[in-house]
Amino acid sequence: MGKDDVKLLTMWASPFCMRVKVALAEKEIAYEEIQENDLLTCKSDLLLTSNPVHKQVPVLFHDDKPICESTNIITYLDEAFPAKPLFPECAYGRSRARFWADYIDRKVHPAGRAIWSTKEKDEVEAAKNNFLEIMKYLDGTLGDKDYFNGDKFGFVDILLIGLTTWFPAYEKYGDFKLEDHYPKLAAWITRSWARETVSESLTSPEKITNIVIMLRKMHGLE
Repeated sequence: MGKDDVKLLTMWASPFCMRVKVALAEKEIAYEEIQENDLLTCKSDLLLTSNPVHKQVPVLFHDDKPICESTNIITYLDEAFPAKPLFPECAYGRSRARFWADYIDRKVHPAGRAIWSTKEKDEVEAAKNNFLEIMKYLDGTLGDKDYFNGDKFGFVDILLIGLTTWFPAYEKYGDFKLEDHYPKLAAWITRSWARETVSESLTSPEKITNIVIMLRKMHGLE
């Protein structure tokens, strides 16, 4: 499929855009990337017209039809482009994948943001403990497997790996190391980042930490 058929409206720091880019790479779908430059003060007309409800990236365009919200986009990609499936084959496996997708989407990024978006020590400590509690369940369901669905990198891995670009910022401001608490989950991050589809799709954690520093300064937290 040519790039003219698939486009992705994205922004380099968004972990939700990154996860869609990983999915596209895993499924070997060629696409044109359109960068949204300023989500804070000047959202583009393309974004506002293609996602008028949430006004957020990513937005996927397939034959000029917009698909919004990253988890929904990845699900769509797996249905519209069935080669190299991301979901498990069996109904039970797919149900578990949807359960953990919902857990990741509702819990992980908001919990991490709570760590760096305050400077009150007691609030930082509470946010860190909450984040680690959330990670406990992900570590538990991963167990001794290479990936969340066993030996195959798939849907749940993609949803979580995009968010890990922000983890070093959480560790910096929460004063902890994930590997000290959940070495298996930390090893999964290393294993997943070693995939070319991941490393070439994600923004470096250093750049993300720098943007967090900038945001903290903007809000008087530094």
